[in-house]
Amino acid sequence: MSPRSPLLAPEVFDYVAAHAPAPDDVLRDLAAETAAMGGISSMQISPDQGAFLGLLARLVRVRFAVEVGTFTGYSSICLARALSPGGRLLCCDVSEDYTATARKYWDRAGVADRIDLRIAPAIETLQSLPAEESIDLAFIDADKQGYAGYWGEIVPRLRPGGLVLVDNTLWSGKVVDPAVTDADTEALRAFNDAVLADERVEAVLLPVADGLTVARKL
Repeated sequence: MSPRSPLLAPEVFDYVAAHAPAPDDVLRDLAAETAAMGGISSMQISPDQGAFLGLLARLVRVRFAVEVGTFTGYSSICLARALSPGGRLLCCDVSEDYTATARKYWDRAGVADRIDLRIAPAIETLQSLPAEESIDLAFIDADKQGYAGYWGEIVPRLRPGGLVLVDNTLWSGKVVDPAVTDADTEALRAFNDAVLADERVEAVLLPVADGLTVARKL
């Protein structure tokens, strides 16, 4: 019922999943409902990645988080549950349909009161935020050609020591295949190079799920 990492053999993925915190009934039901949507369900993060997001959020004691790309809500539940007392999560998405599922499961998870959902192009929502360094953690998992723009709006608003997490940065390994030249792959290659050169952050690209970049603002 959960998306498998394209970078791991099935038996290795199963072993990793078996040694991560088990999803509760809310997350299991959400994963099942999303899987029933068919191929689009691959947009959902895997349980091990969700557990990792929550762990990082707790480590940095997040009070204000931003998510770019919410889909049906799995990652937002993981992040909202990990917020410090009084914390808020801003979710940016353009789909009323997918986020209607998210809203249903936010209610079941008891986190709806911590989440502010904005249905609008994410770049506009980010540009509307105050300019001060107030974001503790951001998770980017949306249209790949928009990554550079989201990064450009988020990093200046990230507090020193805050984190930016970016999904799909290995893109099923296509970023290292010179024969693959579609717009999304080229955008991810350029984005990965730009993060490496960005002196405002220290960053690592981890082979977690479909590639997860973790960057800390200096």
